[in-house]
Amino acid sequence: MKILITGGAGFIGSHLVEKLSKGNEVVVFDNFSEGREEFIKGFKCKIIKGDILDRKAIGDAMKGVDECYHLAADYRVKESYDIPVKNFETDCAGSVNVLEACRKNNVKNFVFTSSCVVYGIADMPTPETAPIRPISNYAAAKAASENYIMSYSHLYGIKGTILRYANIIGQRSTHGICYDFYNKLKKNPKELDILGDGNQKKSYLHVKDTVDASIFAKEHTKGGWDVFNVGSEEQISVKDIAGQITGFMGLKDVHYRFTGGEKGWPGDVPRMLLSIDKMKKLGWKPRYNIREAIADTLKYLKEN
Repeated sequence: MKILITGGAGFIGSHLVEKLSKGNEVVVFDNFSEGREEFIKGFKCKIIKGDILDRKAIGDAMKGVDECYHLAADYRVKESYDIPVKNFETDCAGSVNVLEACRKNNVKNFVFTSSCVVYGIADMPTPETAPIRPISNYAAAKAASENYIMSYSHLYGIKGTILRYANIIGQRSTHGICYDFYNKLKKNPKELDILGDGNQKKSYLHVKDTVDASIFAKEHTKGGWDVFNVGSEEQISVKDIAGQITGFMGLKDVHYRFTGGEKGWPGDVPRMLLSIDKMKKLGWKPRYNIREAIADTLKYLKEN
């Protein structure tokens, strides 16, 4: 099978390439603004440097493809407050460009990495049937993209798998709370700046579990399109993550300096826990717990 992965040189994308390149013909389409060629070095894949905003480039790359995993995105939820149009162009218009490339090349399977943030402030654990109420520009762009997938599925027969990810951590992390805290403490082991009040409590999932869940969900998509939560059944607070990281680094008496407020930034969802009952009933569940996932992330950061 020929599979195209947009953003395939990125954090999650490179793990997907690693998994799918065993037994498939994989094409990586990435502009390398965030992705790194070293992440996919040694994996059997074709690399195309291109941008999803370039319709011709993504259209040409899609020729002969059987399935598309669309991961390329501007992941910066916090920054989407200041750059709403740019975020829309990448995360929504870019997604439509990839869908259109699928339509024109008769690609019938489309897997989309959405986000738990589309739910906004929601009851927990949050099921897939919960209403979509974005409170950030990033979430709004993801939600809009989901709607385009539904319409393309209905109009053009493309089977769409929509994955609403929790916070993903693990090897090859290039951003996120573990990455940020670890590198801040390397620069200044005496103090740690923490956005918000530190009581934000969210769910985190290991990247290997994420990849397994993504492929599993695609294989269990019935009908024209389906939505799956991809997360864990645990939560951990920002303060507890900071404590695990300082302990890992052997630091003592670190002063936490909080910016204050319940939210870390405008559009932050301070508490999140997805219901993964749908995936569990189908036969998938995470292999790593949150603290194991954090420990693996820190081990990678230390070694790299």
